[in-house]
Amino acid sequence: MSTTALTPALPDADAAAERPRTYLVRTLGCQMNVHDSEHMAGMLEEAGYTRASSQDEAANTADVVVINTCAVRENAATRLYGNLGQLASIKAARPGMQIAVGGCLAQKDRGDIVAKAPWVDVVFGTHNLDALPVLLERARHNEAAQVEIAESLQVFPSTLPTKRESVYAGWVSISVGCNNTCTFCIVPHLRGKERDRRPGEVLAEVEALVAAGAIEVTLLGQNVNSYGVEFGDRGAFAKLLRACGQIEGLERVRFTSPHPAAFTDDVIAAMAETPNVMPQLHMPLQSGSDRILRAMRRSYRSEKFLGILDRVRAAMPDAAITTDIIVGFPGETEEDFAETMRVVEASRFSSAFMFQYSPRPGTPAATMDDQLPKEVVQERFERLLALQERIGAEEADKQVGRTLEVLVAEDSGRKDGVRHRLSGRAADNRLVHFGLPAQGTEQGTEQGTTQAATTGAPTSLDDPRLAAVVPEGLPRPGDMVTVTVTQAAPHHLIADPVAAGPLAVRRTRSGDAWAEREKIRLGGGEDTHAHGTPAPAGPVSLGLPTLRAR
Repeated sequence: MSTTALTPALPDADAAAERPRTYLVRTLGCQMNVHDSEHMAGMLEEAGYTRASSQDEAANTADVVVINTCAVRENAATRLYGNLGQLASIKAARPGMQIAVGGCLAQKDRGDIVAKAPWVDVVFGTHNLDALPVLLERARHNEAAQVEIAESLQVFPSTLPTKRESVYAGWVSISVGCNNTCTFCIVPHLRGKERDRRPGEVLAEVEALVAAGAIEVTLLGQNVNSYGVEFGDRGAFAKLLRACGQIEGLERVRFTSPHPAAFTDDVIAAMAETPNVMPQLHMPLQSGSDRILRAMRRSYRSEKFLGILDRVRAAMPDAAITTDIIVGFPGETEEDFAETMRVVEASRFSSAFMFQYSPRPGTPAATMDDQLPKEVVQERFERLLALQERIGAEEADKQVGRTLEVLVAEDSGRKDGVRHRLSGRAADNRLVHFGLPAQGTEQGTEQGTTQAATTGAPTSLDDPRLAAVVPEGLPRPGDMVTVTVTQAAPHHLIADPVAAGPLAVRRTRSGDAWAEREKIRLGGGEDTHAHGTPAPAGPVSLGLPTLRAR
């Protein structure tokens, strides 16, 4: 049976037979989910789908909508079914539209998703991302929902085709799964035991990213500093960081997330001694109370945690350290919470992700006694938030007057367009909104004519950022700018011009790659913006055809 025979009739049947089906992927959750979504997009494009336009994405009107779910927070199911509820009426008006649900919540809830939302066509889990194109075709052929959840990893995700969201920065998984048994966390159950990639495979992927224009990579794992245990090298993560320092063209290396129990001094030394490893560390605290840490099965105590931060700052005085904290874990007393406040005060985090404890079915903590009343948890959360806001503001204030090199981002702040600013990240990962040159000077007048373009995606090939010679001082996403911090807030820095004249812009290969990608998007060339091992040409597995000839 031909693929076009499976495509429902549209107003113009001939046009429908010719056009490729469109897709969009909605991501809920962590960085690992974001990277998984890039793999989903890559597989769909290998199977002949094309990404929906920005207008169709905003309206959820693609032919295939994939929702990549999270199961860590209490509202994960609410968010999923809210999204599915919105899609139900859209699908009813679009014959042939398909909805797929993947990720952690799909792994956990399985067939329950189709029972609650019978308009869903495909449910697949964290262990079988590679099955997505086949399941979509099978659902169309059989005209019935397909639910396929593997109990163990079928294909290492990093071997799958990948459609990267960014040309200047990318995620690289060094491991999947987790061997820890934290009582509040469902991730090991959903992602499985830790599986490590060999260093050569990781470095080859990093090198491929750099060759394609990236200058920043983030190494991903549920517990990156236990990397190497599977193949018998407990020092493998520090060695991997140092090896990344030898890759020509790679300017920034980050990683997330480590675990305090396994964080060793060789990693601190590798960070401090490898120039392209950034002075930034995300170190999850979870609680400052040793009693609660024991109940959480977090195999470190508060003094060990603080000792790690002291050693990191001794080696890298300008390091920005962030964290995760859970408020209201079962049995947490006011004394326990006071310990958390003490450790947070001592830690001087630049920012913190703080969560009110919510029981996750399937975790030991969900059945513990002494679950706290919502009002108690809320009150403690507000106190902790106020403390961290004060600390964050004080730490940010120390940045005023400093000169920073900022990697220009594609996404801008909500008010950047009005205030003639762009956004990017400093070496320590702080968000920086930086001002464009003031209008009125000769350079500023030239800039003023292009400010609308500099705060969004190009709308035509005439955009000056796409020119063969880009105007002096006009930054592109992926370029570097050198700015001086003029103001600070708890969650961002501001660097408005302190003198007349153009911005100090350093052109990069990433800026060039961004410009080439945008020219392609606007009809100027052939798209090669994908990284990863390509799927075989021709039919996908199980004898089902791709959606168009390759």
